[in-house]
Amino acid sequence: MATKCAINGRQWGAYDGRRHRPELAALMDALRPGDTLVVWRLDRLGRSLPHLIETVTELEARGVAFKSLTEEINTTTPGGKLIFHIFGALAEFERNLIRERTMAGLSAARDRGRVGGRPSSLTAAKKRQAKKMRGDGVPMTEIAEVLNIARSTLCQFQKSAARFQKSPATLSSYAHVRLHPMSAAIPDWLAQ
Repeated sequence: MATKCAINGRQWGAYDGRRHRPELAALMDALRPGDTLVVWRLDRLGRSLPHLIETVTELEARGVAFKSLTEEINTTTPGGKLIFHIFGALAEFERNLIRERTMAGLSAARDRGRVGGRPSSLTAAKKRQAKKMRGDGVPMTEIAEVLNIARSTLCQFQKSAARFQKSPATLSSYAHVRLHPMSAAIPDWLAQ
C-alpha cells in the first residue's frame, strides 16, 4: 500500500514495498529548499531505521523540513529531531516483533502438521498413473494433458521420484545415518 504525499496538487507514493521506488525518487527531486515533506507515518517513508535516518538527513542537508502526522514529528526543532530518532527506533522494533511472531506462528503450525501453500495438484492416484504412463514410454506433455496438470509439475515429480529411487549399493552407503522416526516413513507415492 502506497501512502500518498501531495506537493502543489501532485501526489506521490512514499512507500510501495519494493527496493526501487521511482515515485519516491521523483518526490525527492521535486523538493526544494524551504519545502516540507509531510508523511502520514514514519514507516511509510522507509522500512528500515538506517534508510529512514539517511533520507531525513539528506532532506535536512538540502534545507527541506520533515513532518510526520501520526507521530507529530517536526524536524525543524531539536526536540523534533530527538523524537524522530526515538520513534524510528520504536517502529523498527515493532516490525521486528511482528516478524518474530509470524515466524513463531508458522513454526508452531508446522509442528502441528499444518503445511502452508497451495495443495498439490498431483494426487497419489495421479502419481501412480504418471509413473505407469512414463514407464510405457508416453511423452511428458501427453501425460500432463491426460492428468490435467502442468508439465512443470510433472517434471518436478519425476525429479523428486528419481532422488528416492537409489540402487541398493547407493542406499547401503547411507546405512550409518539415523533418521528421526517421523522422517523415516517412506512417502506413500513412492511405496506404491
